[in-house]
Amino acid sequence: MAGAAEDARALFRAGVCAALEAWPALQITVENGFGGVHSQEKAKWLGGAVEDYFMRNADLELDEVEDFPGELLTNEFDTIVEDGSLPQVSQQLQTMFHHFQRGDGAALREMASRITQRKRKVTATALKTARETDEDEDDVDSVEDMEVTAPNDGAATDGVCSQPEPSDPDAQTIKEEDIVEDGWTIVWRKKMMVDG
Repeated sequence: MAGAAEDARALFRAGVCAALEAWPALQITVENGFGGVHSQEKAKWLGGAVEDYFMRNADLELDEVEDFPGELLTNEFDTIVEDGSLPQVSQQLQTMFHHFQRGDGAALREMASRITQRKRKVTATALKTARETDEDEDDVDSVEDMEVTAPNDGAATDGVCSQPEPSDPDAQTIKEEDIVEDGWTIVWRKKMMVDG
């Protein structure tokens, strides 16, 4: 009987690790080093801490399960999870713990396997999205360059920031006294003469 309990605990540990490794919010915090230089070690420690939390507290409610990993991410990674994934991960963890309590190793194995398979899909999607994001950023940079450089060099920008052509050559003449100290230019409105 002790061997079966050890096997179930090992399966629960594997399930907890699978759920945390597949959690996009945790992946992002680790990849970006939000936990400092030891982000990888903290992520591994987090799995053990969550497992121990369940072992010490057999009758946890879902909100208590949510609070614990949320607090750990806040304290260890300076991250507040607001993407709605915390309740999902907490529900997975709680379901796995119920399987563990019942000694249902097959359900634990199956659940961990499903989570791991989903993780692979999320990773593949994230890579594709990252490439698309890089392409989008290049487009934005070029537009920003056009917007920034057009006023400085006076060149046309193919309609992005085009200015109307003045009809009167003297209309765009800027007098030196119209430029104020901080670089702004005072624009005076011409008065219209009405024949009457």
